[in-house]
Amino acid sequence: MGAVHKLWRGEAGQDIAEYAIMLAVILAIAVGTIRLIGSSAGNVFSSVASAVQ
Repeated sequence: MGAVHKLWRGEAGQDIAEYAIMLAVILAIAVGTIRLIGSSAGNVFSSVASAVQ
């Protein structure tokens, strides 16, 4: 645990923390976009299915 704590407090640890924060933000944006597109795509497919019948 001491090595992890030392790494987290060091300069390399700051880089790791920054990458973790960036990854979390990117994942949040990706999940939000996929959910938004997913619901829109579902509506489009429903409209197309209704029009075909």
